[in-house]
Amino acid sequence: MVYEDSFFRPIGGSELPRFAGRSTFMRLPQIEDPAEVDIALVGFPWDSGSTNRVGQRHGPREIRSNSTMMRLVHQASRIAPYDLCRIADLGDVPVNPIDIRDTLDRGRDFYRRIHEAGAVPLTAGGDHLGTLPILRGIAGDQPMAMVQFDSHSDTNDTYFGDNPYTHGTPFRRAIEEGILDPKRIIQVGIRGSMYSASDLDWAHEQGIRVMEIEEYFDLGPDGAVKEIRSVVGDVPTYVTFDVDALDPVYAPGTGTPEVGGFTSVEAQRMIRGLRGLNLVGADVMEVSPPFDSAGITALTGATMMFELLCVLSEAVAKRK
Repeated sequence: MVYEDSFFRPIGGSELPRFAGRSTFMRLPQIEDPAEVDIALVGFPWDSGSTNRVGQRHGPREIRSNSTMMRLVHQASRIAPYDLCRIADLGDVPVNPIDIRDTLDRGRDFYRRIHEAGAVPLTAGGDHLGTLPILRGIAGDQPMAMVQFDSHSDTNDTYFGDNPYTHGTPFRRAIEEGILDPKRIIQVGIRGSMYSASDLDWAHEQGIRVMEIEEYFDLGPDGAVKEIRSVVGDVPTYVTFDVDALDPVYAPGTGTPEVGGFTSVEAQRMIRGLRGLNLVGADVMEVSPPFDSAGITALTGATMMFELLCVLSEAVAKRK
């Protein structure tokens, strides 16, 4: 199905300077009704799940601002997402910054409304716990696959006693709830010092494909993409991109930076390698502007969001 008479178009830099006008994702219109779009761009301004540096609640606003640099056509793939799908800014999740469980419920309901309207979400966060209510909101009858670019597995059980909800636990909860198929999850870029030698045991026991950074550097972007595609196959797949997957040189403004990551170019190559997968949603998480340098992390977040938008738009258009 094609909606040529109702496609939304970003405001061009020659129509209005990039530093002027309303701040929205990709300079698209902001609307309220998810039934008007195929892909809903959403902000999740929340960092109450963070256990280290905070500030991710300001991430969506800065990503919106830096997304003015994203234009109409992808330079390498020539994908023109706004010609393929109806895409607009759906605003922010109505978070409660002082109540984690309430925000989890609010987020689930927000994304369920998007899902039931037939739209696919692409989100800018926010700390990584925010991915859990997204997954809850778009969950179907069968568990989803997931591609996770990250320096941390985020499959811990509890923090500070018996607290099950932090940015280090979302994917353990999603697997326990039957939302994700652990044997269809691949985590790329895992690294950093550990609390104990058994930190990744639970993930391995569930069948998650954990690609630690040393293996990634042996394989390179093309080898990693080949492995990603073999793990997720053709089942509905969610993509989550934590900016701390990148070396802090490329993304200093994040909650839990880990040195020794891959480059922004390598990340772009891997996202482009997701073309043709059955993608049902994506996010870019953990951009923390208070720790950013010259807005580089927010610009990187906006760039990865556009990369994801391009491959996502092809997947959505193919299903129409």
